Amino acid sequence: MRHVVFAIIAAILFGTTGTAQALGPDGASSLSVGSARIVIGGASLALVAWWLSRRARRVLRDSAPGRPTTDMLTLHIPNLPGPDLQSAPSPRGGRRTWLVVAVGAAAIVAYQPTFFLGMEVNGVAVGAVVAIGSGPIFTGMLEWLMSRRFPGYAWLTATVIAVVGIALLAGVGEAGMGDPTGLLLSLGAGACYALYALSAKQLLIYGWTPTGSVAVIFGWSALGALPILVLSNPTWLASVDGLVLGLWLGIATITVACLFLANALKALAASTVATLGLGEPLTATLLGVLVLHETLTGTAIVGLVLVIFGLVLIGSLRARRTTRA
Repeated sequence: MRHVVFAIIAAILFGTTGTAQALGPDGASSLSVGSARIVIGGASLALVAWWLSRRARRVLRDSAPGRPTTDMLTLHIPNLPGPDLQSAPSPRGGRRTWLVVAVGAAAIVAYQPTFFLGMEVNGVAVGAVVAIGSGPIFTGMLEWLMSRRFPGYAWLTATVIAVVGIALLAGVGEAGMGDPTGLLLSLGAGACYALYALSAKQLLIYGWTPTGSVAVIFGWSALGALPILVLSNPTWLASVDGLVLGLWLGIATITVACLFLANALKALAASTVATLGLGEPLTATLLGVLVLHETLTGTAIVGLVLVIFGLVLIGSLRARRTTRA
């Protein structure tokens, strides 16, 4: 059950992104904010992995003199908050490992422009609901294709209920589905999320630690996003508000959130984690009402209830399986 909680915590942190940007400096473009988020978050994830591995190696050396140390990404660093000081088997995968890393890093970099441009073309409501709502569908389909195992009717039911709820939250029926180009961009963002989730899960299957898997993927994505940040006029980071925004988005919504997400992927299927990730727009909606003083229509309230019901359904099914085991 705690892994379900980890996935929900990650979704809540992801869901603060829009409100944080709304409260940030006016001169910060969406593309610049998104790239700064990846650069700061990826760099801090790499530092966390380095610090944990150095600490673990030191304890291993002190407790067993002469015992060879292992690479930082092969240490068994289990559920938060602290590391297990026993080493795990060496990661498997060989060249395939770095192909998985490359796919995951490219997906993270590509997610930012497709997500924000999709919202720019069709508006925040339609763009966000298509991108976030399609993520679990793409994840389940790709996981099914790769493993040749159907994620299950319980996952399908919970996903459909939550996606319908998100559609009602966004008022898609009132706004219309918009421009096809914007839809393709938003669908591309959903596919990018699915590729990242499956890449992180595959690294765990290969024997990587949760910390190591997200650190290496986001570390490479930070390098890829750095040129985008430089070219997108990042002067807003020089202000106090801009610096606070960058640190929150990088450390809270990338570093901390992805550590929770990676530990959730350790025990849950990627399709289940993606469905639990639908708590992101739920969080964004609640923050919009409580912090930005936005209002909800009757339809949106029904959508809110459906999203909560879908997330509770996934959590209860997982808890039931754990109890039976």
